[in-house]
Amino acid sequence: MKHLLLLIVVSFSLEIRPVLFAQEASPSPAPAPVPSLAPDTDPATATRAWLDTVPADKRAKSDSYFEGGYWLILWNFLLISAISILLLSTGLSARIRQFAERTTRFKAMQVALYGIPYLLLTAVIQFPLLVYERFFREHAYGLATQSFGAWFREQLIGLAVELFAFTILLVALYAVFRRAPKTWWLWGTAVVVVLLAIAIMLGPVYIAPLFNKYKPLENPAISESILAMARANQIPVKQVFEVDASRQSNRVSANVAGFLGTTRIALNDNLLKQCTLPEIRYVMAHEMGHYVLNHISKFLVNFALLVLLSFALAKGAFEIAVRRWGERWNVRDIADPAGLPLLMLIFAAISFFLTPIENTITRVAEVEADAFGINTSREPDGFAQVALKLGTYRKLDPSPIEEFIFFDHPSGRARIRMAMEWKAANLPAGATASVR
Repeated sequence: MKHLLLLIVVSFSLEIRPVLFAQEASPSPAPAPVPSLAPDTDPATATRAWLDTVPADKRAKSDSYFEGGYWLILWNFLLISAISILLLSTGLSARIRQFAERTTRFKAMQVALYGIPYLLLTAVIQFPLLVYERFFREHAYGLATQSFGAWFREQLIGLAVELFAFTILLVALYAVFRRAPKTWWLWGTAVVVVLLAIAIMLGPVYIAPLFNKYKPLENPAISESILAMARANQIPVKQVFEVDASRQSNRVSANVAGFLGTTRIALNDNLLKQCTLPEIRYVMAHEMGHYVLNHISKFLVNFALLVLLSFALAKGAFEIAVRRWGERWNVRDIADPAGLPLLMLIFAAISFFLTPIENTITRVAEVEADAFGINTSREPDGFAQVALKLGTYRKLDPSPIEEFIFFDHPSGRARIRMAMEWKAANLPAGATASVR
């Protein structure tokens, strides 16, 4: 759940898009610097030694990028709020509703004819901030590789997907609003969660290929190592997919995407180019952890609880606002599409203030996957090296308050500390201890 609960189905689908790349044979990448540590070095000292391998200028650049994201959370919230207030106070929302009602007498079509102009209008207003946040800023920090034309083409594809999914979501929700005006917050939660589950199932198969290409990973030294870990953990996959993420970004990543039969393991070509086999083994074991630990199902349950809470709060806030300003805005009740900007404003505010909770839910799952990943791959140094690579765009050593509020993944410091504690405490594979 991010700033727009009503767009969560599309947002989640686009966040998980994996891709494919036709890789040429290349030498193995050089490993990151490994600090020289005595075997009995305590985990805290070892963690600091790893962090100290990052030059000060690179650390400052990473911190600047990540801390800038704190402000972007605020600016996006304020922009959504401003758009909602503008549409309501000028009567533009009511006029769009009136256009839809004049065009057709079918309620579902009226909702669709409202939703499409609404989304297009808000997309146009938000576009300047989007260009700065996802294109110019990414290039300024050396994280993006696309030309503006290629980037813009993908934004248009994403907008088309959003129009389709947003219309389905609105039609379903407003049907609930009309039929259950008192208990819509309960039934609306069910609708959103069901549609999200469908998006998770269909995303890897139908949405992700709109942005990137997939193919089986051809390097047997890597694929067989990954499949061996999958077999050991009873993950029903027979192939590992490679995706061409490098044409968009130079970030390293991988994922296990899908649900109920559509699950696939994929790693991007940046991971192959920039990481050694121990690092790749750890990353893929981490992603397997999400599958083995049922994180998709747990995510749906946690998400359902957050949506239920948000919808319950929204019901009271919406009714209060309509009683006070509904006549001025020409908004009748919850079933009136002209009230959508008000709902979006309320949901955006709720999500903004729930940011630490949302991030904590995700971060806890990532910690669990980290623990699974290191126990499966048995690659503590690989884990630490990956944490440093992710530190190019995530602050490595935040304060505890920062990590609680803004981090949806563990910090680099926390991850390296886990790796060093595992390394200090874990027995070698096959080791035995005498019992007296």
